[in-house]
Amino acid sequence: MSEEDIRATRLEKVNQLKQLGANPYAYRWESTHKTAELQAKFADLPSGEQIDLDIAVAGRIMARRVFGKLAFFTLQDETGTIQLYLEKNHIQECMASVDTDAFTHLKQLTDAGDILGAKGTIKRTEKGELSVYVREYTILTKSLLPLPDKWHGLTDVAKRYRQRYVDLIVNPEVRQTFRRRAQITAGIRRYLSERDFLEIETPVLQSEAGGADARPFITYHNTLEMELYLRIATELHLKRLIVGGFEKVFELGRIFRNEGVSTRHNPEFTSIEVYQAYADYQDMMALTEGIITTVTQEILGTLQIIYQGTPIDLSPPWRRVTMHDLVKEYTGLDFYSFTTLAEAKAASKNAGVQGIEDVQSIGKLLNEAFEQKVEEKLIQPTFVIDYPVEISPLAKPHRSHPGLVERFELFIVGRETGNSFSELTDPVDQRERLEAQAARKAAGDLEAQGVDEDFLTALEYGMPPTGGLGIGIDRLVMLLTDSPSIRDVIAFPLLKPEKSESSSE
Repeated sequence: MSEEDIRATRLEKVNQLKQLGANPYAYRWESTHKTAELQAKFADLPSGEQIDLDIAVAGRIMARRVFGKLAFFTLQDETGTIQLYLEKNHIQECMASVDTDAFTHLKQLTDAGDILGAKGTIKRTEKGELSVYVREYTILTKSLLPLPDKWHGLTDVAKRYRQRYVDLIVNPEVRQTFRRRAQITAGIRRYLSERDFLEIETPVLQSEAGGADARPFITYHNTLEMELYLRIATELHLKRLIVGGFEKVFELGRIFRNEGVSTRHNPEFTSIEVYQAYADYQDMMALTEGIITTVTQEILGTLQIIYQGTPIDLSPPWRRVTMHDLVKEYTGLDFYSFTTLAEAKAASKNAGVQGIEDVQSIGKLLNEAFEQKVEEKLIQPTFVIDYPVEISPLAKPHRSHPGLVERFELFIVGRETGNSFSELTDPVDQRERLEAQAARKAAGDLEAQGVDEDFLTALEYGMPPTGGLGIGIDRLVMLLTDSPSIRDVIAFPLLKPEKSESSSE
């Protein structure tokens, strides 16, 4: 049968239920137990034994097996599954006052996918299956569309993301991923709250997009007659709070960047940014280790994890190494030894660094060499420290290395997971750097920042020494759930309209 034929048949069943006086779309149901609770509580119940305990369960019918006067349904709720043992004589006797032909209607009017409530007692069948021995049932929601017989997630990736609700129904491991994501974010919040950090929400709509190099989404406010940007970072408003007198603040929330889509990029994603007064990037390294190791231990029970077949050891302390030293380690290039840009470019080309003809500074060239030759090789957790000033407009100058800033990025499994600065607090220096960014923006760089005058005004009132930290929540969840793509850990990732969807999705 086609899907339309199945739908038509099920709509007819809806009408039959209504004619019988039943509501195929019930208002409520009260369960006494979850399926996982029953499985755990009666794990030792011997085969053939029955417990005279009244229980009520509800969930979705995942499978039906009907044998004359017996039927066996697999019922799934949020926590797991349990079998419903349905015996004609028992149901007919118990439901006689409601429906004199209740068992026949159960066989004829229910389908896999329906949501059912059932009351009865606990029994383990002779074949060893823990079951609810049903005395009465209620159809709570009649499903009109069939569940897939087989859900080929790897061969039908786009459909899994587009119809996430079906993915969640038929793949318990997907539900586990999002349950774990909730545990991760709750654990991070708890860790910070226990250390006196306050979570304060900042605007999503902003008059000037800042805090990162990224192309923003643009929208328009009709009443105010002004263009606004969806935030590309929470940084500049959280720093305003530090200026205002808060000493430990953070926000965990959505960020929006008008950029490409890949296994590690989604235009709408989640990050946490943390700011602590009187701290620097060294303090932020300790905080980063503490957050990730504590949450991992709480949720997984170990710091030895496997990601896509590769063992990862999250045990602290994590390696701390400068960008200069890593580039030298993997390419042989010693950027401290170069005196001219031309010399650095020639050596970089010989080392296989590509697309550097338009690079205008040794610092940016160093970053190109790092991104092309080093980044993907950083599998174990590594703090890459001391970045060029040219690519870090919001970081404080390094206290002992001119041309560098006090910044680190955390890399695990070859991808950036966190980013941190000793925050720039000099308003004059900050203006010069933002104006340089604005010049790039005016020249056509769609990812360059403009000048946020209100933020500069805030800095002129004085911001204490501050350490800042950002962690990509989606990438952390990918790591701790062994998920290969960011779309696997975002419940509803952005997709093209179905009619224009490409095979790459």
